[in-house]
Amino acid sequence: MPRMNLQGASAIITGGASGIGEASARQLAALGARVVIADLNEALGQQVASELGGLFVRCDVSSEDDGAAAVAAASEMGPLRALVNSAGIGSAGRTVDRNNDPAPQKNFDLVIRINLLGSFNMLRQSAAAMAKTEPVDADGSRGAIVNMASVAAFDGQIGQAAYSASKGGIVGMTLPIARDLAAVGVRVNTIAPGLIDTPIYGTGEASEAFKANLGQSVLFPKRLGSGEELAFMVVELITNPYMNAQTIRVDGGIRMPPK
Repeated sequence: MPRMNLQGASAIITGGASGIGEASARQLAALGARVVIADLNEALGQQVASELGGLFVRCDVSSEDDGAAAVAAASEMGPLRALVNSAGIGSAGRTVDRNNDPAPQKNFDLVIRINLLGSFNMLRQSAAAMAKTEPVDADGSRGAIVNMASVAAFDGQIGQAAYSASKGGIVGMTLPIARDLAAVGVRVNTIAPGLIDTPIYGTGEASEAFKANLGQSVLFPKRLGSGEELAFMVVELITNPYMNAQTIRVDGGIRMPPK
């Protein structure tokens, strides 16, 4: 069975304006997909979309209406065959702080809303659109979804309760959703990135020194991963017709310490 052909199909990449999402959008566009960059960053999102001949849709992934708009825009450009759920946020804070006060519940709720509920919102709406398309092969394949978790789902550090819970939820829903969507020929996989060099670390000399030090904790190679390296796995999971229901760590072998 050949790889899934994305020529003339559409793909939605949430968080596609930068980092892992942008790298994924670039590689999918190179394979012939018409990409929808679904992001809140209008300036960067428009720039990436225009460079790739795609479309920018301003999208809060936790909004039902925004998700529907992204799916509609993609479906107009071609049959929707791929979703990359790359949008997410982090929020550090101990469960009980140094003054023995409890963490604000709203901080935990926000991370769950964007990372976990937002991923499911985009997934369910995209999968429904994929289900309505014609199959692309004898197996009845209609599309593929890649969720973005984190090694924090398994090795959550001090202060990462909300982030780890949100990413653990993504890992936990991968198999049951893959089982749900088998009936309509849509595959679902999850990537758990390790330490990846994204805009979150800032720029400049101090930032580079910090990242170099951080990279020493990676087994091999001793550096942060790149968005491009993560996107290699995104493309593999989308185009390899036999990859389904998996969570794959892409982390250089790191196992995160408590702090």
